[in-house]
This record gives sequence, structure tokens and C-alpha cells, in this order.
Amino acid sequence: MVTQIEKINAVQPEKEKIQAAAGIIRSGGLVAFPTETVYGLGADALLPEGSRRIYAAKGRPSDNPLIVHIADFGALDRIVRALPPQARMLADAFWPGPLTMIFQKSDAVPYETTGGLDTVAVRMPNHAVALELIRAGGGYIAAPSANTSGRPSPTTAAHVYTDLQGKIPMILDGGAVGIGIESTIIDLSGISRRADGTWAGDEMPMILRPGYITGEMLSDVIGSVCDDPGLAGTGENMRPKAPGMKYRHYAPKAELTVVSGEPHRVAVRMNAIAEENRSRGERTGIICTEETREWYRADVVKCIGSRGDADSIARNLYAFLREFDDLGVDRILSESFADLRIGKAVMNRLLKAAGQRVIEV
Repeated sequence: MVTQIEKINAVQPEKEKIQAAAGIIRSGGLVAFPTETVYGLGADALLPEGSRRIYAAKGRPSDNPLIVHIADFGALDRIVRALPPQARMLADAFWPGPLTMIFQKSDAVPYETTGGLDTVAVRMPNHAVALELIRAGGGYIAAPSANTSGRPSPTTAAHVYTDLQGKIPMILDGGAVGIGIESTIIDLSGISRRADGTWAGDEMPMILRPGYITGEMLSDVIGSVCDDPGLAGTGENMRPKAPGMKYRHYAPKAELTVVSGEPHRVAVRMNAIAEENRSRGERTGIICTEETREWYRADVVKCIGSRGDADSIARNLYAFLREFDDLGVDRILSESFADLRIGKAVMNRLLKAAGQRVIEV
């Protein structure tokens, strides 16, 4: 299969290019496209074969659920069994945007899309190309990140091509994404309707994946939320309720370790490890910030951004992990970013990429 890269205007997408891509979606094929978070690999969410093709192209475990992307709030009526009031409140506050909500699914959504679960994850992306493609493609596009399963998520069309060339027919190239990490996921499926028509919160809304929309932002809108106990789980017997909860994700080829602690002590330890690696003939890459760049001595030192600009760190994370692969380093060391506004989201991705390897100093 030849993979076509189609340049498209990210603000005013050309209709003929959208229609060409939508034709592939409607016929059961796959198209990679940009969103504000990362590039997604799209198929018709209501067509079982479409979801099966996503899993095959990515090499993704079939019990890892997909997110259904919609372009209009009313589209939920067809795919969700019942909408709790919190859904409208959150949609009014954050859609279109990087928030995914989980509901009890209707029969219209095949189990191939939900990873065998009776719940469905849904979001409305804040990107003109994505929204136009969803509308033209039938209104429901299942789309995980457009990368080989386990690899760093793609933030450019070139990243998609590196992983999926020859496996999908088309990539819509809308340039680099704006946010750079996947959406926040909140589970509303435990909120049920009583017999008298009122709603009961059988379970507190739970964050299954942290993201750009923080827990504080969510609680400001709907009241108390909590982190799901399975958020950090990686056990083989765990059944994931949302993408990324069970399997290792975002991993570069080189072994990655996070070093956490007082900044100067972190720099001393990372430089010492880099020197030890060099004595064994191994190349070391270091991820640091503008504030600490001058402290480091290693084969490759990359400044991911400023601690005063948390968004830049999130936006650059996956691209940096891929660049280290291209540079052929054997080991990667990274500072911790837990203290940032979106530190929980960044560290969720970084620690999964590191296989939870952390050195405290």
C-alpha cells in the first residue's frame, strides 16, 4: 500500500481534500489526521471492520478501547445510552477541546470500538480539519493516536509516516499540533438515572487519564472528581477502562529514566550517570529546561522548554523522545516536571515512557 501525504490548510481545510479523506473513512478505510492534541488514526467508529483495521495497523491490543470523535453534541444521542447532566456542563465548558468523557454505550457502538466494554469514550476535537473530516465521514470517527502501539505519539505528519507508511492510504498533513499530549479522560459511566427520572451519582466522576484539562478545572464545573485507582496500573490482568491505562506507552527505543529532586542535585546525578555510561561506550541524552541547560554535560542535551511555560514542555515531549531515537542514544535521562500546572499529565506520559523508572536524589 502506498501512503499518500496530503497537505491541508489547518484553519480552512480544502473541501476536496476533506471529501477524498472522508470517502476512505466511509468505505471502511483509515486516514490519519491532526487534532489539537496529537495526530489521530481514524476509521468509522460504527463499523466493526474499521476499528479492526485500526488495531491491525497500530499493532494495538484489541482490549485497549478507542475514543469516538464527534463534531456536534447532538451526536451523543445515537451512541450513548443516557446522558447525565454533568455531560452537558463539561461540554459547555470544554468542547470542542481536549476532554474525553466515558458513558454507557448504546447498541449502535460495536464492541470492536470499545475494546469489549459496555462503555464508550467520546470527545469533540478542537481542530478544523478533524471537525470537517468527522462531519464528512459520517459523524463518528474512532481515532487513537496515529503511531505504532507503544511508541511516542505523533505530533507531526512526518511522525505518522515514520510509523505507519505502507499501512494506511492517507495522512492529512495540517502541520504541527498545538497541545502535544492526549486528552484528559473522565469517567461519567457510574452516574445513573433513577426510576423517578432523577440522577444518582453511584460513583464519583473519575479521571482515567490526566491531560491539559486538569482535575481542578473539572471540579470547578461539576464538583468533586477523583483519580481512578487504576490510573497507574500496568498489570497484565488489568482490564483498561480507557486508552493508556494498561499497556506501556510513549516509549522511545532507548531506556528512559526520570531523575527527581532538588534541581542542582538532579544535575549532578544526571551528569555522573552520563559519565558512567560514556565509560561503557554508551551515548546518553538528557532532557532539561531552559533554566538548567548550562548545568549538563552529556552526548546530547536537549532543552524541552521553560518551567515558566508548561505548555511548551507538553508540546515538545513526544517530538523529543522521537528525536533521541534518530540521534542513536543508548540511554535517556529526564528531569521531573511534576511541579508544573499540567505536571500530572506530563509525568503520566513520561513515567509510562520510562516504564516507571525513577531515581530520587
